[in-house]
Amino acid sequence: MPVRTSGSSQSGRGKGIGLGLAVGSAIAFGGSGVAAKPLIEAGLDPLHVVWLRVTGAALVMLPLAVRHRALLRRRPALLAGFGLLAVAGVQAFYFASISRMPVAVSLLLEYLAPALVLGWVRFVQRRPVTRAAALGVVLAVGGLTCVVEVWSGLRFDALGLVLALAAACCQVGYFVLADQGGDAGDDAPDPLGVIAYGLLIGALVLTVVARPWNLDFSVLTGSADLNGTRVPAWLLLGWIVLIATVVAYVTGVLSVRRLSPQVAGVVACLEAVVATVLAWVLLGEHLSAPQLAGGAMVLLGAYIAQSSAPAKGSPRPVAGGEPERDPSAHEATA
Repeated sequence: MPVRTSGSSQSGRGKGIGLGLAVGSAIAFGGSGVAAKPLIEAGLDPLHVVWLRVTGAALVMLPLAVRHRALLRRRPALLAGFGLLAVAGVQAFYFASISRMPVAVSLLLEYLAPALVLGWVRFVQRRPVTRAAALGVVLAVGGLTCVVEVWSGLRFDALGLVLALAAACCQVGYFVLADQGGDAGDDAPDPLGVIAYGLLIGALVLTVVARPWNLDFSVLTGSADLNGTRVPAWLLLGWIVLIATVVAYVTGVLSVRRLSPQVAGVVACLEAVVATVLAWVLLGEHLSAPQLAGGAMVLLGAYIAQSSAPAKGSPRPVAGGEPERDPSAHEATA
């Protein structure tokens, strides 16, 4: 009996730490758009801002990449997928979308990702979903119609809408790939190594796409307008690199390993709330009442959809195509 109590306490502490990491990650990620938009409005191309963000973070994490260089041989597909989807894809599509739409709207659309996960489970994997999950999808889609105000003839830029939805698709990859190998014990890939190489691969891909040799570096020596306040551009970039990228990814991936993609995805919805409040206060981007109601519906739908997905360790395939567990693990779970 005492041993069981000790194990339960350790498990509870582990989940508590994971929850704290997930909240910290959501707060860190939530400030990226607010810091990036003034740089874009100051003259930097959105792709150039993404390249600066990812490349700067990759340089910070370079010592960890050297330390975990064996991962290149052991898990090349995981590193490539994380770099392409979770780093380059999410950031490029999101920053491109906020250049055409308000930060809060772009991020709310990105958080349709849980509904996309359930769509994958139902129509690609051809597995049944619960009624609660279906309700979550309906709420998320209904909220989307309010956020973009379809009764106004899609007032927002259609391309911006597509870019935000593309970011949502890549975010699905972030949560699924962050959990890969998390239950493999000593053979699990080190999360810090996965992040370091993901950032390096993302930086290489973005170098080809963004062509940074055309970047106007003089913008970084000046200042950017933050709703009427002049802020040094380098300070905004430093926040994006260190807090909104390095800290955000490290805490985010560690939280997924301690919790699960489903639970971490629910907590990550706080990012949309943080970004909306910051954009309102710091950028003066006010949303209408229908948009706020729609945003609440999107987040509620995301919560229901994620919480209705199979739990970590379930014998059923996990949403998003997670590899089948070892049969002995199923027996142990049973």
